[in-house]
Amino acid sequence: MPPAPAPAPVPTREGEQPDFDAVPPRAKWRYKPRRVWRSRLVRGITVITVLALCGLVILGLVREETGTEGFLVGLGLAVLPVPLLVTAFRWLDRVEPAPWKNLLFALAWGAFASTLIAIFANSFAVEWISSATADRDSADALGATAVAPFVEETAKGAAVLLLFLFRRRDFNGPVDGLVYAGFTATGFAFTENILYLGNAFGEDQDGGSAGVGSVTVGTFVVRVVLSPFAHPLFTSLTGLGLGFAALLATTARARRVRMTLLPLGGLILAMGMHALWNGSATFHPMAFILVYGMFMVPVFALLTWLAIWSRQQELRTISAELPAYAAAGWLAPDEPLALSSMRARSMARAFAARGHGKPAARAVGEYEAFATTLAFLRHRVRRGQAVPDFAAREQELLHHLWQRRPLASPALTYAARATGRVWTPPQYLDYGGYNPYRG
Repeated sequence: MPPAPAPAPVPTREGEQPDFDAVPPRAKWRYKPRRVWRSRLVRGITVITVLALCGLVILGLVREETGTEGFLVGLGLAVLPVPLLVTAFRWLDRVEPAPWKNLLFALAWGAFASTLIAIFANSFAVEWISSATADRDSADALGATAVAPFVEETAKGAAVLLLFLFRRRDFNGPVDGLVYAGFTATGFAFTENILYLGNAFGEDQDGGSAGVGSVTVGTFVVRVVLSPFAHPLFTSLTGLGLGFAALLATTARARRVRMTLLPLGGLILAMGMHALWNGSATFHPMAFILVYGMFMVPVFALLTWLAIWSRQQELRTISAELPAYAAAGWLAPDEPLALSSMRARSMARAFAARGHGKPAARAVGEYEAFATTLAFLRHRVRRGQAVPDFAAREQELLHHLWQRRPLASPALTYAARATGRVWTPPQYLDYGGYNPYRG
């Protein structure tokens, strides 16, 4: 095995007001590209336009398939699990929250682009198989168990791959892969549920039901109550593959092979689980129950444990990397322990809000986010990953921390001691220029 890379040296803090030479003036923070297509604004407008067009097309197709009344009923029912899923994935991502623009892109891609690709590709494949075999029932069964998993997981996984390639700074490991995959699959399931619930409502109307009937209720129970995590569970395997690929060191042997095999392996597993799920629902009701109870639930529990374990690893990374900056004088000695505890972080924000209002709590939250990014940046260098602009990014993060330190440092010191993560001095002693017992 190659030797572990030496840790990056921590810049020495000089004086009470350190100079940040690498941080440009505020007027120069905005990147000004030489060519129009390199502009972030132009690229953002292009992405939004494409996704909006996909949304208009797919929602128009779904409304045409279900009818206006069925579409509205399906929309109202399909939106119910979305807040639950979004909240669950945001909770998982609390250590270093992903930018909302990335999450909204993943959600919109899943809801609009992925479903549009899937509806055309699945329909074309089923029609082709049906014409070749002259057996429509077999074509539908084969499309559900073989074609749909391949097409849908590839379409959803494309969003996670795009974020991995073009938002690499925001893709640090398995947790990010799980979160991006979860948001993409949540969007996909939302649009797909509109179609299924709208068609079920149409069947109830054709059967003489005056409103929501048994078919709609049954579809709602199966798709929204029993299996809201089904699509996120499938796509999370692709996200895990890309997340573990993000941990590979630049100097690792056979890195290119692993960078290919890990995401590809995750995608194949996602397709296999999706095919098993669709097959169980297609062939026999008892098969669905067996697969749900003996396979889907244990896999979901395993992935939930893995997600929580990965988040704990992120907190351990913070506690391992930030003491170097505390030793150099950039952080107070107790801050790394507070920053590696979600309870202490929350307590620090609440303490700042009580003493100085909501702006202080927001400053402490920003301080926590910048410190977390700094720890992960240093950890990437320690793992041997190439970070060409490491020194400049490190100095910019230290600059942001230094601006917020007067409010954040006392709050985090208090939180570290109030949560019992460090020893609390007696009441009559002042420590670090701050004593919460002093009236």
